[in-house]
Amino acid sequence: MRSELFAQRHAEQQNQERWTLQSKKMLRTLVTPDAPMIATKGAMVAYQGNVNFSHQGSQSVGQFLKKAATGEGAMMMKVEGHGEVFFAREASNIFMMQMEGPNDALSINTANLLAFDAHLDWDIARIKGGVGALASGSGLFNLRLSGQGTAAISCKGDPMVLDCSQQPTFVDPQAAVCWSANLSPGIKTDVTVGTFFGRGSGESFQLAFHGPGFVVVQPAENQVYSPSSN
Repeated sequence: MRSELFAQRHAEQQNQERWTLQSKKMLRTLVTPDAPMIATKGAMVAYQGNVNFSHQGSQSVGQFLKKAATGEGAMMMKVEGHGEVFFAREASNIFMMQMEGPNDALSINTANLLAFDAHLDWDIARIKGGVGALASGSGLFNLRLSGQGTAAISCKGDPMVLDCSQQPTFVDPQAAVCWSANLSPGIKTDVTVGTFFGRGSGESFQLAFHGPGFVVVQPAENQVYSPSSN
């Protein structure tokens, strides 16, 4: 049988590396018994070998309560065994973030997270905001990673990195991919009377950043995650 599908560029990149970009839109990872990883549900597209996927439990009582209240933890699964696991999400571009120590931390929109080394510390963080933030239905909670290891994130299209140290920066909650964990974003609301009568701009809620650090923005919006739909 002959086909362009069988060209070498489409073949699996076989090596012993922990993380390998199979292409800009697909990630190949190597899982071993002493090096499991944590991934978001729905991110795995294929695997080879003896690999098990299980729900990722809470690491502490506080984390359990946050997961129960937000539904964020429902998206996490532990990947164990020995084999190759391939991750992707809606043909989005994939980037690796190298965490370099206990003081290195990153906040990630869970909808953009693919997988990370299981030995990294993670927790659910709440973005400060008023009643308006609750009404947005998005961007209120995110995942904070810290330690030494690797995390893989997805981005719908080519990302833009904004420097938040020069002036206040405002980003749609579903377009924010990740940001410096030292930043403490708030919720900016532009709710008017017209909003409640269907005459709003449709952009009533933004994440507000200001300080030394960066925020990565994608040229598209994620769908709002609902625990009941997973």
